[in-house]
Amino acid sequence: MTEKKGSGPRNLKVRVKTAGKRTLSSKLWLERQLNDPYVAKAKAEGWRSRAAFKLIEMDKRFHLLKSGARVVDLGAAPGGWAQVAARKIGLDKGKGRIVGIDLLEVEPMAGATFIVLDFMDETAPDRLKALLGGEADLVMSDMAANATGHRKTDHLKIMGLAEAAAEFAREVLAPGGAFLAKVLQGGTENALLADLKRDFAVVRHVKPAASRADSSELYVLATGFRGRQDD
Repeated sequence: MTEKKGSGPRNLKVRVKTAGKRTLSSKLWLERQLNDPYVAKAKAEGWRSRAAFKLIEMDKRFHLLKSGARVVDLGAAPGGWAQVAARKIGLDKGKGRIVGIDLLEVEPMAGATFIVLDFMDETAPDRLKALLGGEADLVMSDMAANATGHRKTDHLKIMGLAEAAAEFAREVLAPGGAFLAKVLQGGTENALLADLKRDFAVVRHVKPAASRADSSELYVLATGFRGRQDD
């Protein structure tokens, strides 16, 4: 039997029409979301965001989340990373503590505390420390500034957030603690890496599989905090 021209497996990729006031960038973003297997998997497994799989993978490789750990989540919304952390540290059993901050409201999570505030606000570090009530075992940051479309500007903005997060981590981490933060590939992160290497035993870049292949996003992971000099 001769197969008709054009028959065979269909291309199942979802296409989104540009309609109404939808811009090309929003159309492309929506298409990417609809065709992203991690988005579907997150929905099926009850995770608040696809970002949960990034932390799951990094924790599996580097054992960042231990039972009873105290965790600070910077850029917490919508709460995917906090969900992962809560399960790993035993938050539902009264173990450990999670405090988080974001410009957007985070849906409540049993045992965790979130505040709606810009992390760059001068009051933010002290408010987080007060809520934590002691030293942290892990400071994790998935913060990202709103994109401008200008690559160099966007890079500088996200690196500024990462550097501020690192400074906060030095102030709040217990000896042996870890710091994890989103950065972008570029080159200006060299100063951040040099600073971290002075204060942590091991500093590395990590690109989890759940990070989109076409994205310059990766994470800097610093483990084995040596402690504050004033200690």
